[in-house]
Amino acid sequence: MSTVNSSGETRTLQELPKEPAPERMTRRQTLVLVLLLGAQFTLAVDFSIMNVAVPVIGRELGFAQENLQWIATAFALSAAGFSLLFGRIADMVGARRIFLAGLSLLTLASLVGGLVDAQGPLLAARVAQGLATAMVTPAGLALLITSFPEGPLRDRALGLNGAMLSAGFTCGAVVGGLLTDVLSWRWGFFINVPIGVLLLVVSPMLLSKSRARQGGKLDIPGAITVSAGLIALVYGISSAGQYGWGSSTTLLSLGIGVVLLVAFGFVELRAPEPLAPLRILARRTVTWGNIGGAATFIGFTAMIFLLTLYLQEVLGYSAMATGLTFGVLGVGAFLGGITAPRWIGALGSSHAVLVGGLLVQGITVGALYFAGDSRSWLYPVLALAFLSSYSHVVAIVGFMVTATSGLPNEQQGLATGITTLTQQVSITVGIPIMSAVATAQIRAAHGKSQELATLGGINVAILVNGLILVAVAALVALFVKRRAAAAID
Repeated sequence: MSTVNSSGETRTLQELPKEPAPERMTRRQTLVLVLLLGAQFTLAVDFSIMNVAVPVIGRELGFAQENLQWIATAFALSAAGFSLLFGRIADMVGARRIFLAGLSLLTLASLVGGLVDAQGPLLAARVAQGLATAMVTPAGLALLITSFPEGPLRDRALGLNGAMLSAGFTCGAVVGGLLTDVLSWRWGFFINVPIGVLLLVVSPMLLSKSRARQGGKLDIPGAITVSAGLIALVYGISSAGQYGWGSSTTLLSLGIGVVLLVAFGFVELRAPEPLAPLRILARRTVTWGNIGGAATFIGFTAMIFLLTLYLQEVLGYSAMATGLTFGVLGVGAFLGGITAPRWIGALGSSHAVLVGGLLVQGITVGALYFAGDSRSWLYPVLALAFLSSYSHVVAIVGFMVTATSGLPNEQQGLATGITTLTQQVSITVGIPIMSAVATAQIRAAHGKSQELATLGGINVAILVNGLILVAVAALVALFVKRRAAAAID
């Protein structure tokens, strides 16, 4: 029996002796892991820390109500639009360089964002923070993956990384609320400055120089079409939450996005050195791993949004109390990241863990459909949300391992760029999609009080959310072959 390696050479299994993967981290690997997880946690916090402060920022800087969304959207557009590009650049010039450059930009943008007193500079700082996220996230993941051999150690590292992503997203809402109430919204920016400086000082000491690909050229037409297409697509979906799916702004943006992404596909077919080689995108583990990843991120962020509405608009809890209750989700996320590698070992494959995580997440989210308008529902809702958060992070780890396994180190920047793109786009579009479902149901409720109409809209949206997760779990189970079979292209 023979196999084909990444260089196209055929080798027999006898020529490929497989050494057992180490099961214990060295001291240096532990320090590298702490460093990279700290960076990923900071970026995850950045995504949500300002969301709680949006109304306060709007009042202080004079934002019109309809423009408040740009405080969050400006970050999301640049983070999603440039992840694939910077992931590829990381392969070409070295992930370490991109990681350090992104940390420098994040620190500077955060300092500027905390000092500004006008709308334009604030939005520019948010765009710069998004660009920094597009640089640091895929480069950091590539460094993490290449620092650990494929096997238990890498699975454990990715498990902790998944925990930091979701815990950071959740903690951002809690920390943002506390900082805004106790100090000022500006500390949502300032908190990144000392963290960024510390990471910049320590990173060169711990991170080995990444091997850059020699003689590579950047696919400029591909970079332009995919970045512009993703920005237009995410903007269109974000606009749907404000203007509706039938508005000219939404339809035009979505149309431009689709056209540009189709053009990107044709560019990649002709490019001598494509930004995203289609042979990688054609791998079932990459394609279906990222589809599963998109579903779990969309489902989780939409659930948080819908639960925020439920706790405040239906049960009548304050914004601070709502933020603090989400600490339960942070605990679930952390436990999910710790135990996910054990699930991979027990089930024997990462895609089985992805399927199982999606399935449990879908069932627990869908069960929230039965939540009522009495405060006695608080504890059952939090229990289901805890299980959903746990299974969400288990699914994230399954997604990351599935979508990056079996690829050589020189393609990990691209692979992690794709997974970062999946993450950023999904957490951006999840809210407007489910918000549109809930809004349509609320508008259709005639003769009901506002509270009951809102509850009905939330219930329907949460049920749709759960059904999508279960359906994607079934599709991933159906189409993804076992890694051992998929490794031979």
